[in-house]
Amino acid sequence: MQGWNVARARMTSASASPIAKRCRRSGRLHLTGAARTTVSAVATCVLQAAHALAADGPVNAIPNMFAPVSPPAEGIRSLSFLVMAIAAGIFVTVTAVLFWCVWRYRARSDDEHEPPQVYGSNQIEWSWTIVPVLIVLVLFLATARTINELQASDVPPEALRVTIVGHQWWWEIKYPDLGVVTANELHLPVSRDGARRPTYLHLESADVIHSFWLPQLSGKTDVVPNRRNLMWMEPNQTGVFLGQCAEYCGTQHAKMLLRAIVHEPAEFDGWVAAQKKPAAVVDTVAAGRAVFQSTACINCHTVDGTNANGRFGPDLTHLMSRTTIGSGAAANTPENLRAWIDSPDHFKPGVLMPAMKLDDGDLDELTAYLLTLK
Repeated sequence: MQGWNVARARMTSASASPIAKRCRRSGRLHLTGAARTTVSAVATCVLQAAHALAADGPVNAIPNMFAPVSPPAEGIRSLSFLVMAIAAGIFVTVTAVLFWCVWRYRARSDDEHEPPQVYGSNQIEWSWTIVPVLIVLVLFLATARTINELQASDVPPEALRVTIVGHQWWWEIKYPDLGVVTANELHLPVSRDGARRPTYLHLESADVIHSFWLPQLSGKTDVVPNRRNLMWMEPNQTGVFLGQCAEYCGTQHAKMLLRAIVHEPAEFDGWVAAQKKPAAVVDTVAAGRAVFQSTACINCHTVDGTNANGRFGPDLTHLMSRTTIGSGAAANTPENLRAWIDSPDHFKPGVLMPAMKLDDGDLDELTAYLLTLK
């Protein structure tokens, strides 16, 4: 989504550039407004994708299934390359035969007689029956092997177990063996130097059907109410990898984003230790803590050490350790956090969190309190 937002901004500036205006005035650009918009958007997104592929930064701004960093994603890419290679071969073969027939049997000025009529050919009949069957068989076996690898149900003892619950419209992330609960940001250890640290995800839904998708780490798996699906990933590269819900699940489906942060093992252990700590208690924000505990916040959110034990919204015990708020709707900055509390609908129209309707003083104090939850 970030890539599309950048594309739209650049598309608008490009369409208003002096060069584009001169081309339209001179008649060299004969596209309609809609066509110009489409062409500009496609071209800009292609350039953005190429730039993202070439970038070496820690955040992969555009999810890219062709740049896998985990065995399941590598298997999906290999299968997609096989399918595309076979499809390309069929296209080239059919196109070549078509052009040959057009050239070979083109009308000639000296043609006076109808060519010989041939009815039926056993060789052709057998070839266009056997070849498609072999192609389908190869694709079936390759797909079955990949699916079997992706749906491995035997969880190794060294695996990290994570339970992910899809909500409208955010992700609840639990580490049952570690006693950690967070939201929208999946933290994983990297596997390298022969030390395997695979992660197995148990996917559940609290309301409707969602779909968990981190293209560079694994495949796309549905998250279905009253059912637990299993997927796994084993990243071999550190960094931040973006994904989102891939199944339409309501008004804010497009902003049900997620981030996977892959750490070095020691760094991951440090993150776990920090998440296990109770919520910070800072005397200077006692007024804000009182506002939090006396409003409807406690009915939906949990903060360890307080009377807030709600389960409808994300756990806020370590809110400020996260990069975004609203499941990726906005960066987690003091200004955005205050605006989110004041009017969540401004960031995500249709979001289930109500506006708290606090006066400016209480809003400032509540924001100051939440900023201490690191």
